[in-house]
Amino acid sequence: MELSRRDFLKASGLGVGGAFLLGAIKPDKALAGPPQALPLKKKIGETTSICPYCGVGCGFVIDSADGKVLNVEGDPDHPINIGGACAKGAALKQVGADNPWRLSKVLYRAPNATKFEEKSWDWAITEIAERIKSTRDANFTEKDSKGNIVNRTEAIANLGGAALDNEECYLLSKMMRGLGLVYIEHQARI
Repeated sequence: MELSRRDFLKASGLGVGGAFLLGAIKPDKALAGPPQALPLKKKIGETTSICPYCGVGCGFVIDSADGKVLNVEGDPDHPINIGGACAKGAALKQVGADNPWRLSKVLYRAPNATKFEEKSWDWAITEIAERIKSTRDANFTEKDSKGNIVNRTEAIANLGGAALDNEECYLLSKMMRGLGLVYIEHQARI
């Protein structure tokens, strides 16, 4: 039996209309709209917050007790995300200070070494600053081939990561531009 598109639509309409007439589908349930958000889990110490990652401004509910974050979930009453969350927002709890997997010490592996060694924060910051300065000084360009003043270095690039919020990205990009970097990018734009 060959069924045309018109016959298919007629049969579908008759089937749905018959289901309504026979009471198999309740009109008040079928036309009620999207399902309402589920109630939150047991209330502990709830605080609402805004996601720090991008400019959208999604809302979150943070449950905490005794100074520890127990749960982070989308705020169902927030007008922007209505309880939803992107991958970065859904992982907010993982970047918290009380995450047992979060590194709290500087680990350094020297060139050609097979093991990491613990270093102090003072050593790490000084080492990073010295390497940036020596690379910038060795590769700094004041003027291009046409004699235009450019004051830049193309030997260093900066890539911002997902753990940076808007304010940190702003300060980081200002610092990198001050150093003369040309290649400045952020994960949210890639």
